[in-house]
Amino acid sequence: MPIPMHDRAILRELGFEIAEIAALPVQQERAENHARINRLERAKPTVHIYQEPWNEMDVDGELQLRCEDGFCQGLELGLRRTLYSWRHTPGDMVVSGAISQPLCIRDTGFGLTEDVDIARTDATSDVVSRHFHIQIKDEADAEKIRFPEVSHDEAETQRQLALREEVFDGVLPVQISKTGGFWFAPWDELVRWTGVTEVLMDMAMRPDYVNLLMDRFVSAWLHRLDQYEAQNLLAAPTSELWGVGAAQIFSEVSPAMHVEFALRHEARWFARWGRNYYGCCEPLDHKVDILREHIPHLKKISMSPWIDFDRAVANMGEEFIFAWKPNPAVLAAESWDPDYVRRDMQEKLEKAKNCIVEIHMKDISTVRYQPQRLWEWARIAAEVTAEYG
Repeated sequence: MPIPMHDRAILRELGFEIAEIAALPVQQERAENHARINRLERAKPTVHIYQEPWNEMDVDGELQLRCEDGFCQGLELGLRRTLYSWRHTPGDMVVSGAISQPLCIRDTGFGLTEDVDIARTDATSDVVSRHFHIQIKDEADAEKIRFPEVSHDEAETQRQLALREEVFDGVLPVQISKTGGFWFAPWDELVRWTGVTEVLMDMAMRPDYVNLLMDRFVSAWLHRLDQYEAQNLLAAPTSELWGVGAAQIFSEVSPAMHVEFALRHEARWFARWGRNYYGCCEPLDHKVDILREHIPHLKKISMSPWIDFDRAVANMGEEFIFAWKPNPAVLAAESWDPDYVRRDMQEKLEKAKNCIVEIHMKDISTVRYQPQRLWEWARIAAEVTAEYG
């Protein structure tokens, strides 16, 4: 089916806006600053803003879709969100001067899907509460974890590529983008099948069973990665890419048990990547030593809102990128307090002035339908981090 002319005109107009922004000198300046951080060089702390509550963010119809075709709406959504972020919450984002065509990859998965009850407090939000029904209870159930089979639908990739080229011809180049990495968090998935309380108890009561599950699950992940490599589906050799992962359910698990039931298994995966970034919402300020010992090629560690900040600074030093996650609850409070945000950020960055710092504002469940809160947070972050450049 050809692209409707009405939709094509809308997308091309948005594309021209993206092209103008991508050509600004600041894009190269920001890219160079990111590269310095990744090389563990002292640089201005970079600001990253993502996982926004998009259902609450629209102002004056900026995010309203005007295309009619489903494929075009998908393109339009991405373009409008990029432009919105650039205008209101840019952080240190770098806007690409090309349209990406991802590979159309088929994956049979791990053989299990969520069996879950969902509770909502906002019908328009993707943030929900989940109650998972247990599907893995003993050693025999471990066989339910299947090894994925991966294939590239080249014909579909080429079909979508041609559509994108039809839309953006003369506006933006279209580039096929291979897979740059994976979010590797086997424990985040495993507990959805075993139950959280149940598997935490099993670490003490049935350790061999828990290790059996992790060994099989990590092996399944590696089987998937082997196929990506064999079929040339990765953007570069793994030695040149980042491995990224976490074990968030281990927030209250001792360092020794973290090693036993997570790290020694996860190390098999992380050994394949040239640089690794570990952690998400779990506090890791008191586990830097075990991460250093057990994760190969470790370059970056997440420092969540629940860390002891002073201890984190002492344990991290300049050895790793300090990926600080401010608490998004400041955006959800009954009253918005920008002065507190500024003071807190200044105090934290002063303490971490000898660290290599990134700031990640993420997991934003709500801004109370006041997107200006996040806009102002972004402005404050830009001003404060400039003081530490």
